[in-house]
Amino acid sequence: MNLTTTAYGTWSGGRFMHFGEPLDEARYIAAVQHAYESGIRTFMSADTYGQGDADSILGRALAGIPRDSYCLVGAVGHDFYKGERSGAKGFPRFTNPELRGPDEYGDYLKMAAEKSLERLGSDSFDLLMLHNPDHIGYSSSAVWDGMDAVKQQGLTQMLGLAPGPANGFTLDIITCFEAFGSQIDWAMLILNPLEPWPGSLALPAAEKFGVKVVTRVVDYGGVFHGDVKPGHLFSDRDHRTFRPQGWVEAANEKLDQLRPITERHGITMLHLACLWNLAQPAVESVIPTIIQEIGDDARPIEEKIRELANLPTDIQLTEEELQQISAIGNNKGCMTLKGGNHEHSGEPLPDRWELTDELKEAGTRWGIQPEEDLAYLHAAG
Repeated sequence: MNLTTTAYGTWSGGRFMHFGEPLDEARYIAAVQHAYESGIRTFMSADTYGQGDADSILGRALAGIPRDSYCLVGAVGHDFYKGERSGAKGFPRFTNPELRGPDEYGDYLKMAAEKSLERLGSDSFDLLMLHNPDHIGYSSSAVWDGMDAVKQQGLTQMLGLAPGPANGFTLDIITCFEAFGSQIDWAMLILNPLEPWPGSLALPAAEKFGVKVVTRVVDYGGVFHGDVKPGHLFSDRDHRTFRPQGWVEAANEKLDQLRPITERHGITMLHLACLWNLAQPAVESVIPTIIQEIGDDARPIEEKIRELANLPTDIQLTEEELQQISAIGNNKGCMTLKGGNHEHSGEPLPDRWELTDELKEAGTRWGIQPEEDLAYLHAAG
């Protein structure tokens, strides 16, 4: 089964990533089941979330539901089996030279896929994604040969690339499409009307190489859900506290500018974000983070799930509206990007490395000037 237009990820609900109020297990399982009952038919997990616990709880939530009635997406790449956690940076990528060499990549990927499937209670994925790769993951044929072997062994029907968790990796994604596009069916990119940059820069390459795109952070940190207002209080550990001061206020001002479009079409702000994403080249699925915010005025997460499930896909935004939305949300240069970066020198980090000649050449091919198009220029606002 291919990915459906709307999808639900195990990072929703705050249990495995710190967004809002973490749901207890019973409500978390009920939320997944509510998503299915509401019409959402794609569910995604990543094995590193809770070191397998996200897989397990999703498996329990979907138990008893016919396997051929939903699309199951998994993600592997962080080695929590052999590697040691490095604080907030998490577990090392399986390609870390201290853990193994290229000749062992395939064995690791097969093992990780099998263990993830066992926890999920399934025989195979519909889509298995390479999760948060380092520079080796984007460029190594041994990695993608290993992913392809997992597919040939019947553990997945499709393969994908899931960069992250931060924004960036633009030229790395493009060169990965160029080198391994014949093996990559899907990619997951950060994209929403208030965050079109830099994710949109990779969309033409995805379209050219036939890579379908599922977009995450569609809700822009919860703002498009409508209950993150100026003065919103986040818990100390909330994942969104990394955003610059004033981002909520700036985002709500932009939402006010977008409101006439939602009123014209009779849609919600979340629907607007999803429809704008789906109008972009290669984008075929949206997977916003569904958050139970803290506080008495917060919308119930179950209501947000129903809203996503009821996305009116028969509504099309006009070209003029699409351009107007892009202009309002223009965030070019608002942050330092991860991946190949002209400001980095020295040994590569797990999420940042030097801008190589190969990456620069890819930029030239796709009309991207790193010093101008991928550089930090100003604060978000």
